[in-house]
Amino acid sequence: MRRRLLTWLAILSLLFTGSVLTAPSAAAHPYCGQVWGSLAKGDPGMSAGQLTNVRAGRHACFDRLVLDVDKPLTGWSVRYVKLVTMDGSGKVVPVDGGARLEVVARVGVIPTDAFFVGSGRTLVDTTGYRTFRDVAWAGSFEGVTTVGLGVRSRLPFRAFVLDGPGDGSRLVVDVGHRWCTAGHVDC
Repeated sequence: MRRRLLTWLAILSLLFTGSVLTAPSAAAHPYCGQVWGSLAKGDPGMSAGQLTNVRAGRHACFDRLVLDVDKPLTGWSVRYVKLVTMDGSGKVVPVDGGARLEVVARVGVIPTDAFFVGSGRTLVDTTGYRTFRDVAWAGSFEGVTTVGLGVRSRLPFRAFVLDGPGDGSRLVVDVGHRWCTAGHVDC
Protein backbone atom coordinates (compact mmCIF):
# COMPACT_ATOMS: atom_id res chain seq x y z
CA MET A 1 0.00 0.00 0.00
CA ARG A 2 2.77 2.39 0.96
CA ARG A 3 4.66 1.60 -2.24
CA ARG A 4 1.57 2.33 -4.35
CA LEU A 5 1.05 5.68 -2.56
CA LEU A 6 4.69 6.66 -3.13
CA THR A 7 4.40 5.74 -6.81
CA TRP A 8 1.31 7.94 -7.21
CA LEU A 9 2.98 10.82 -5.36
CA ALA A 10 6.03 10.50 -7.62
CA ILE A 11 3.84 10.58 -10.74
CA LEU A 12 1.87 13.58 -9.51
CA SER A 13 5.10 15.34 -8.60
CA LEU A 14 6.49 14.80 -12.10
CA LEU A 15 3.28 16.02 -13.73
CA PHE A 16 3.14 19.10 -11.53
CA THR A 17 6.84 19.90 -12.06
CA GLY A 18 6.47 19.51 -15.83
CA SER A 19 3.50 21.86 -15.98
CA VAL A 20 5.19 24.47 -13.79
CA LEU A 21 8.35 24.38 -15.88
CA THR A 22 6.58 24.62 -19.23
CA ALA A 23 3.70 27.03 -18.51
CA PRO A 24 5.63 30.33 -18.63
CA SER A 25 7.15 29.60 -22.07
CA ALA A 26 4.03 30.92 -23.82
CA ALA A 27 5.01 34.45 -22.81
CA ALA A 28 8.73 33.94 -22.33
CA HIS A 29 10.05 35.74 -25.41
CA PRO A 30 7.87 38.73 -26.35
CA TYR A 31 9.60 41.26 -28.58
CA CYS A 32 11.03 44.13 -26.49
CA GLY A 33 8.89 42.94 -23.56
CA GLN A 34 5.70 43.85 -25.45
CA VAL A 35 2.61 41.87 -24.47
CA TRP A 36 0.11 43.94 -26.44
CA GLY A 37 -1.85 41.54 -28.64
CA SER A 38 -3.87 42.40 -31.74
CA LEU A 39 -7.48 42.63 -30.56
CA ALA A 40 -9.60 45.78 -30.83
CA LYS A 41 -9.07 48.54 -28.28
CA GLY A 42 -11.07 51.66 -27.53
CA ASP A 43 -13.44 53.76 -25.47
CA PRO A 44 -17.05 53.95 -26.76
CA GLY A 45 -17.80 57.55 -25.73
CA MET A 46 -18.12 60.68 -27.86
CA SER A 47 -15.84 63.71 -27.72
CA ALA A 48 -16.36 67.42 -28.24
CA GLY A 49 -13.02 68.35 -29.82
CA GLN A 50 -11.57 68.62 -33.30
CA LEU A 51 -8.75 66.61 -34.86
CA THR A 52 -5.87 69.02 -35.49
CA ASN A 53 -2.99 66.85 -36.72
CA VAL A 54 -1.87 63.33 -37.64
CA ARG A 55 1.81 62.45 -37.24
CA ALA A 56 4.05 59.41 -36.86
CA GLY A 57 7.41 58.44 -35.45
CA ARG A 58 9.87 55.55 -35.45
CA HIS A 59 11.10 53.88 -32.27
CA ALA A 60 13.49 50.99 -31.61
CA CYS A 61 10.73 48.42 -30.98
CA PHE A 62 7.64 49.94 -32.64
CA ASP A 63 6.29 52.59 -34.99
CA ARG A 64 3.94 55.20 -33.50
CA LEU A 65 0.93 57.04 -34.94
CA VAL A 66 -0.45 60.06 -33.07
CA LEU A 67 -3.74 61.88 -33.65
CA ASP A 68 -3.78 65.30 -31.98
CA VAL A 69 -7.13 66.60 -30.68
CA ASP A 70 -7.78 70.09 -29.28
CA LYS A 71 -9.91 68.85 -26.32
CA PRO A 72 -10.00 65.71 -24.15
CA LEU A 73 -10.58 62.61 -26.31
CA THR A 74 -13.18 60.35 -24.69
CA GLY A 75 -14.33 58.29 -27.68
CA TRP A 76 -12.02 56.28 -29.93
CA SER A 77 -11.31 52.82 -31.33
CA VAL A 78 -8.47 50.99 -33.05
CA ARG A 79 -8.94 47.58 -34.70
CA TYR A 80 -7.71 45.41 -37.52
CA VAL A 81 -10.09 45.35 -40.50
CA LYS A 82 -10.05 43.71 -43.92
CA LEU A 83 -10.89 47.01 -45.62
CA VAL A 84 -10.89 50.60 -44.41
CA THR A 85 -14.04 52.42 -45.50
CA MET A 86 -14.82 56.10 -45.83
CA ASP A 87 -16.98 57.64 -43.12
CA GLY A 88 -20.49 58.37 -44.37
CA SER A 89 -20.33 56.72 -47.80
CA GLY A 90 -18.78 53.34 -47.00
CA LYS A 91 -16.52 53.63 -50.06
CA VAL A 92 -13.35 51.51 -49.72
CA VAL A 93 -10.23 53.57 -49.04
CA PRO A 94 -7.03 52.11 -50.51
CA VAL A 95 -4.49 51.53 -47.72
CA ASP A 96 -1.14 49.91 -48.56
CA GLY A 97 0.21 47.09 -46.39
CA GLY A 98 -0.32 43.44 -45.54
CA ALA A 99 -2.81 44.40 -42.78
CA ARG A 100 -4.90 47.47 -41.98
CA LEU A 101 -5.79 49.18 -38.73
CA GLU A 102 -8.89 51.36 -38.64
CA VAL A 103 -8.10 54.26 -36.29
CA VAL A 104 -11.24 56.15 -35.25
CA ALA A 105 -11.39 59.33 -33.16
CA ARG A 106 -14.93 60.34 -32.27
CA VAL A 107 -14.28 63.99 -33.00
CA GLY A 108 -14.92 66.23 -35.96
CA VAL A 109 -12.38 67.99 -38.12
CA ILE A 110 -12.13 71.29 -39.92
CA PRO A 111 -10.83 70.39 -43.39
CA THR A 112 -8.08 72.59 -44.75
CA ASP A 113 -5.98 72.26 -47.88
CA ALA A 114 -2.82 72.10 -45.75
CA PHE A 115 -3.91 69.00 -43.80
CA PHE A 116 -6.82 67.00 -45.23
CA VAL A 117 -6.61 66.68 -48.97
CA GLY A 118 -9.27 64.08 -49.78
CA SER A 119 -10.14 60.46 -49.16
CA GLY A 120 -7.36 57.93 -49.52
CA ARG A 121 -4.65 60.54 -49.59
CA THR A 122 -1.50 59.88 -47.62
CA LEU A 123 -1.29 61.86 -44.38
CA VAL A 124 2.20 60.76 -43.30
CA ASP A 125 5.23 59.71 -45.35
CA THR A 126 6.09 56.24 -44.02
CA THR A 127 9.24 55.76 -46.10
CA GLY A 128 11.88 54.10 -43.91
CA TYR A 129 9.45 52.81 -41.27
CA ARG A 130 9.90 49.16 -40.24
CA THR A 131 6.19 48.45 -39.66
CA PHE A 132 4.08 51.27 -41.14
CA ARG A 133 3.31 51.15 -44.87
CA ASP A 134 0.62 53.83 -45.24
CA VAL A 135 -1.38 56.40 -43.29
CA ALA A 136 -4.47 57.26 -45.34
CA TRP A 137 -7.30 59.72 -44.77
CA ALA A 138 -10.66 57.90 -44.62
CA GLY A 139 -12.86 60.90 -43.88
CA SER A 140 -14.92 62.53 -41.19
CA PHE A 141 -18.69 62.36 -40.90
CA GLU A 142 -21.02 63.46 -38.10
CA GLY A 143 -18.29 63.77 -35.48
CA VAL A 144 -16.45 60.56 -36.34
CA THR A 145 -13.05 60.76 -38.04
CA THR A 146 -11.22 57.75 -39.48
CA VAL A 147 -7.62 57.17 -40.52
CA GLY A 148 -6.43 53.98 -42.21
CA LEU A 149 -3.09 52.68 -40.97
CA GLY A 150 -1.43 50.16 -43.26
CA VAL A 151 1.13 47.92 -41.59
CA ARG A 152 3.50 45.21 -42.84
CA SER A 153 1.37 42.38 -41.36
CA ARG A 154 -0.98 41.78 -38.44
CA LEU A 155 1.32 42.70 -35.56
CA PRO A 156 0.75 43.45 -31.87
CA PHE A 157 -0.37 46.96 -31.03
CA ARG A 158 -1.43 49.12 -28.14
CA ALA A 159 -3.60 52.23 -28.19
CA PHE A 160 -4.16 54.83 -25.48
CA VAL A 161 -4.93 58.51 -24.89
CA LEU A 162 -2.47 60.99 -23.40
CA ASP A 163 -3.42 64.39 -21.99
CA GLY A 164 -1.96 67.56 -23.47
CA PRO A 165 -0.58 69.68 -24.75
CA GLY A 166 -2.68 72.32 -23.06
CA ASP A 167 -6.38 71.40 -22.97
CA GLY A 168 -5.94 68.88 -25.79
CA SER A 169 -5.13 65.18 -25.94
CA ARG A 170 -3.46 62.63 -28.20
CA LEU A 171 -4.60 59.23 -29.41
CA VAL A 172 -1.44 57.11 -29.59
CA VAL A 173 -1.19 53.86 -31.59
CA ASP A 174 2.04 51.86 -31.24
CA VAL A 175 2.54 48.86 -33.55
CA GLY A 176 5.37 46.45 -32.68
CA HIS A 177 7.94 45.51 -35.31
CA ARG A 178 7.41 41.80 -34.58
CA TRP A 179 5.73 39.36 -32.20
CA CYS A 180 8.75 37.50 -30.81
CA THR A 181 12.35 38.17 -29.93
CA ALA A 182 14.62 37.10 -32.79
CA GLY A 183 15.28 33.38 -32.82
CA HIS A 184 12.14 32.49 -30.84
CA VAL A 185 8.68 31.37 -31.85
CA ASP A 186 7.17 30.90 -28.40
CA CYS A 187 5.92 34.32 -27.51
